[in-house]
Amino acid sequence: MMANKYSASEFISNVHALILTKIFYRNARLIRRPFYIRGKRSFKFDSGLTLGHACRFDLLGDAEKRLIIGRNCEIGDYVHIVAHESVTLGDDVLIASKVFISDTSHGSYSGDFQDSPLVKPNDRKLVTKAVNIGSNVWIGENVVILPGVKIGNGSIIGANSVVNKDVADNSIVVGSPARVIKQYNFEQQLWRKKEN
Repeated sequence: MMANKYSASEFISNVHALILTKIFYRNARLIRRPFYIRGKRSFKFDSGLTLGHACRFDLLGDAEKRLIIGRNCEIGDYVHIVAHESVTLGDDVLIASKVFISDTSHGSYSGDFQDSPLVKPNDRKLVTKAVNIGSNVWIGENVVILPGVKIGNGSIIGANSVVNKDVADNSIVVGSPARVIKQYNFEQQLWRKKEN
C-alpha cells in the first residue's frame, strides 16, 4: 500500500480542514478547502465522505435533497456536480479529480420541442434528467457524466470518458462517447473483454 507523504504546509492545511470538517460536517471524514456549495439545503451525505480541494456543488437549493452521497465516498480535487433534479452516489464511490457530473442541460435538442440556436443558451429552458451512480464505482480523471445516466454497481469509468448512456453493473467503459470494453465474469473471477 502506498503512503502519502505530506509537506509541513500540506499537513497543517489538512489539520485545519479536519477541524472545520468536524465543526460544519460532522459525519464527513475530511472536507478540504476551498469547498463551494450553492443550495446547501439540497445536500445530503452519509458518514465517511472525503472531498478534495476546490469541489463545487451547484444544487437547486429547495427543501428536496438533490445531491445524495452514500457512505465512505472519496471525491478528488476540482469535482463539479450540478443537481437540479437528482444526482445520487451509492456507497464506496471513488471519484478522481476534474470530474463533471450534471443532471441539467441548457435546452432541449431532441424530441418534439427543441431549442433554436438563435436563442441565447442562458435563455433556454433548463432540462433535467436524474443521474444515478451505483455503489463500488470508480470514476477516472476528467470524466464527464451527462444527464439521465445510470451507472451500475461495481463499474469503472476510464479517464477522459464522456458517459452519455447507461452503464451496466460490473462494466469497464472508456472513450467519448463511453463504450463497454470489459465486464466482470463472476464464475471465472476475471474481467473479460466484451464480445462485439
